[in-house]
Amino acid sequence: MTVDVLDTVVTAETPEGILLELRPAGLSSRLYAFAIDWLIRILALYVIGIVTRPIGGIGAAAWFILLFLLEWFYPVAFELSRSGATPGKRLFKLKVVMDDGLPITPVASVARNLLRPADFLPLLYGAAIVSMLTRADCKRLGDLAAGTLVVHQPHAISKRLPDAAVPLVPAHALEPRDQAAVIALATRAPLLTGDRLDELAALAAPVTGGDPRPGPQLTRRVLGVAAWLMGRRS
Repeated sequence: MTVDVLDTVVTAETPEGILLELRPAGLSSRLYAFAIDWLIRILALYVIGIVTRPIGGIGAAAWFILLFLLEWFYPVAFELSRSGATPGKRLFKLKVVMDDGLPITPVASVARNLLRPADFLPLLYGAAIVSMLTRADCKRLGDLAAGTLVVHQPHAISKRLPDAAVPLVPAHALEPRDQAAVIALATRAPLLTGDRLDELAALAAPVTGGDPRPGPQLTRRVLGVAAWLMGRRS
């Protein structure tokens, strides 16, 4: 399995020898998906708590059973479904797959979710955040142990082609390796979704010297720098 420098495209080979390009999901998209799933679980617990309150002790027992099931089996049940994703991940067009791009297995799904307490350490998923920020494939500890990957689902191709970018002089001199990474991102732009292109362009924000917030404007500036590096001046 190989990973590119800036666009973090993972090339995986299936057992049949077919090469697949997988695009790992970054910290921001996974954080948003996690927040949606967390809100769904909280809402379910709240509703069940109201419904079972009149039952007394039996209702409380049912609530704690639901708490256990949601905490440990909510992600597993959805990851093993046809979509391979929880509702939060589906909303942001993410899914969980094996390292070779194949659907996640039951053992792998259970393993990656059982290790969530380790990812939580020392506080507020600190270990998971550090792991995702320091790895090009954005894996947390559970993914490393289970051999899984959270990726962007392939969908409509972005229409923001690099040729449409206005050439922009880099904010500072770039090393040859950085120039190659920016140009590589621009040449891949037609193959990336809009959201993924914005996410990857944010990694190259310093080359523009402007507003570093991810979005279409930053993406246009990064593509403009790439156009300048490729020799366009107007």
